[in-house]
Amino acid sequence: MLHINYKCPSHQVICSEEEGVIAMNHKLPHFIMCYFSWHLTLWMYSITSLLLFVGLVSQMLEPTEELLGTQTVACSRWGAPSSPGLFQDGDVVVGGLFNLHYQTPDIDHDFTKMPNYKQCTGLDYGPLQYMYTMIFTLEEINHSETLLPGMKLGYRIFDTCSRPPWAPQAALSLAGGDSIICSYTEDSAGGDDHPLPLIIGADSSLTTAMLSEILGPVSVPLISYIATCPCLSNRLQYPNVFRTIPSDIYQARAIAQLVIQHNWTWIGAVVANSNYGQTALKIFQEETQGAGVCLAFIEIINRENIASDAKRAAFTIQASTARVILVVNWYTDVRELFLQLAKINVTDRQFIASEAWSTSGDLLQNLVTRKVARGVVGVAIRSSTIPGFETFLRSLNPLHRPFDRFLREFWETEFKCSPGAAAVALLPSQPSNVSASVSVQGASLSPCSGTETLEGLKNLLTDVSQLRVSYNVYLAVYAAAQALHSLLSCPNRDSNSTCSSPKSIKPKELLQHLSKVNFTTPQGENFYFQGADIPAKYDLVNWQTTPEGTQKLVLIGRVDGFNLHLNESAIQWSTGTNQAPTSVCTESCSPGTRKTIRKGEPVCCFDCIPCADGEFNNETGSLQCESCPSEFWSNTNRTACVPHQLDFLSFNDTLGITLTTAALFGATVTTAVFVVFLCYHQTPVVRANNSELSFLLLVSLKLCFLCSLVFIGRPSVWSCRFQQAAFGISFVLCVSCLQIKTVVVLVAFRSARPGAEALMKWFGPSQQRGSICIFTCIQIIICTVWLSLCPPEPKRDLGFQGSKVTLQCAMASVVGFSLVLGYIGLLACTCLLLAFLARKLPDNFNEAKLITFSMLIFCAVWVAFVPAYISSPGKYSVAVEIFAILASSYGLLLCIFAPKCFIILLRPEQNTKKHVMARCLSS
Repeated sequence: MLHINYKCPSHQVICSEEEGVIAMNHKLPHFIMCYFSWHLTLWMYSITSLLLFVGLVSQMLEPTEELLGTQTVACSRWGAPSSPGLFQDGDVVVGGLFNLHYQTPDIDHDFTKMPNYKQCTGLDYGPLQYMYTMIFTLEEINHSETLLPGMKLGYRIFDTCSRPPWAPQAALSLAGGDSIICSYTEDSAGGDDHPLPLIIGADSSLTTAMLSEILGPVSVPLISYIATCPCLSNRLQYPNVFRTIPSDIYQARAIAQLVIQHNWTWIGAVVANSNYGQTALKIFQEETQGAGVCLAFIEIINRENIASDAKRAAFTIQASTARVILVVNWYTDVRELFLQLAKINVTDRQFIASEAWSTSGDLLQNLVTRKVARGVVGVAIRSSTIPGFETFLRSLNPLHRPFDRFLREFWETEFKCSPGAAAVALLPSQPSNVSASVSVQGASLSPCSGTETLEGLKNLLTDVSQLRVSYNVYLAVYAAAQALHSLLSCPNRDSNSTCSSPKSIKPKELLQHLSKVNFTTPQGENFYFQGADIPAKYDLVNWQTTPEGTQKLVLIGRVDGFNLHLNESAIQWSTGTNQAPTSVCTESCSPGTRKTIRKGEPVCCFDCIPCADGEFNNETGSLQCESCPSEFWSNTNRTACVPHQLDFLSFNDTLGITLTTAALFGATVTTAVFVVFLCYHQTPVVRANNSELSFLLLVSLKLCFLCSLVFIGRPSVWSCRFQQAAFGISFVLCVSCLQIKTVVVLVAFRSARPGAEALMKWFGPSQQRGSICIFTCIQIIICTVWLSLCPPEPKRDLGFQGSKVTLQCAMASVVGFSLVLGYIGLLACTCLLLAFLARKLPDNFNEAKLITFSMLIFCAVWVAFVPAYISSPGKYSVAVEIFAILASSYGLLLCIFAPKCFIILLRPEQNTKKHVMARCLSS
């Protein structure tokens, strides 16, 4: 038989061709060699399994010399020594496979000769407890009066030694009988050669998949207690596999929920270069993909390069800003990682543990790694109690179990003495090779006194405080017993049916009964299979520091299927407090800001920028801000929308106070000029410039100053109507007075010419008052029609973006407002033209030049007003109109009345008839 092997990394094998998950990002040739080595090895094992059919047939016949020769060759081709075993006869014998030894010599395969495997060394106390759990459970079932009554279950247990060649050899032996495949002579007393209907094991996904491929043709059920690969749930590929431990899918999802629940978005990952590590990482990434969780780094650890890989991973952890590290590895790999971290003094990381090391007593009590591993939170295989198991363990003694070579080895390791002589003496008869084995093992040790006992001894074998894998073994044995009970009890027996007997159990029939198992364990737990699996249940554990400085394992929650139940208050984090650590690339954006992804970086690394004006965000870590409704505006912090603050030109504003002061001052000055003119109304300067029109002009100017005050304050329906009417009528009255004054000057000088005496009759005082009245009434009519049909109304102006909304008088009709301004402009232009024509009249008599200059200022102000008014936002448009009113009013007041007041008050010698008439006479 061709034997092909390649030195692949431990666990560096896929569980199935369909669901294979492997570290493809590492050396591809290495992967290809491992991949084909694995499949060729499976092919070799499948060919070898044909011997099983030969053996099953040959059991009915006496083996011939030729057949025995073939069997010997087949056995030797495995290259592995005979696996040590532990046997107990019974009506039905159940097989068991455990990795009882862990130290195997490294073997370099150069493919030039067959590999030569040596015997394993180093007894592993954990699997030793699992083995005794199986023995205890079988003895408990044998004493049961309801389960398989009157029937005794035996066992055949082999050590698979953590090496693939041992497991298939042992499995084929159990399924087909020792004489079929190999001759097991050592410690085989009490054994038989009958095929076993069921096997408890194996202890890894790789081995379980391998054994399923080999034993699948004969449908021998395998109940694994620790194989977690999701691929084993595939009933088409692995129809004979059952397990009492959940698939890794549930573990990875539980870890993902734990990370999401604590808002850890920046995570480091250290995983094994195996299906176990790669599958867990893949599922974790899938579960956290939509939750904004990013992996800061992924470090792969190979068992073959553990020292260098662990050192590299430690430096990566030190350099990373991630404070939470997910570790999915075997505990021996984690121990090396923690040792490397301790060397560089990295003690402030929060580790999330997979079930492979979360309950490791070796790590928990290690003095070197204690500071590094403080506050570890992890998923653990659920624990339970097994009544009477501790008593059973404490009562173990090689004097009572002389054929138990594993107990003898344990005794020699713990008590440093050899129980061999005393144990062999109790045997009624034993093969020569047994005594030889005893004498060799105990050659360098003194004989035991016989008083040694496991009472009070503390180690992994006797520690039953948290039975996890052992409880899975317990459930596996009970599931097997229930299936056997269902198969052998024949509840539906009738005349036409037959039932299986203990000596003629068909594995295929047992497989069918096993898939339908549903019972209640002695602990009150309902047990059943869902396909190959059981309902997922885990413990959540926390490593906590005691006051004495040691670490203990504390239960902080449970996982039931996809539901995570966590007691936050019971957790002691790596910080030493109950406050969960923070692990983010960038702190979450506070309300009022939004995230912007940094180019070329993971989505967890981002910048926070404030929301724009008029937008808000009241959530933490939001990607975008929302716009406020039209009637609202964002507050100062951009965390909420508040109603717009009404904004208008009020008397309390600085601008409002300034304009009010200017208006009142102008009205006061106008009043003062009025008083001066009134006091000096008999003087030539006042009389020469038509005193009646001057007084009327001063009154209209005062109204112009005061009408600007109507524009200040909160707009209302009546104020909006009154302010435009007051503005339009006041200015028409003012400009009308100036126009009549100009016309009177022109008429007065024209009437001095021959034949023009009758012209003065048409511009007497009555005609002057009538003309002003007519001009003003036209404006009154325009304002009345405008304010009756489409009056201005107070309205909120939302066009100007800001936290304030302007309340102003909106022009419902632009035509009306244009007519009012246009009429004032028409009168002003006419007045300017007439004053320009009268500019060369005698200076001491008329004011044509003054009127011309004042009207130039008036026209310039109102021409500039139009674009300024249109372009000014909010209340500033109102301020522009008030400024135009005040500027034009001040221009008229100062240009027309300032020179006259100067003469009246400061140059009284010029306020004489002679002086006033001097220019006129000279002309």
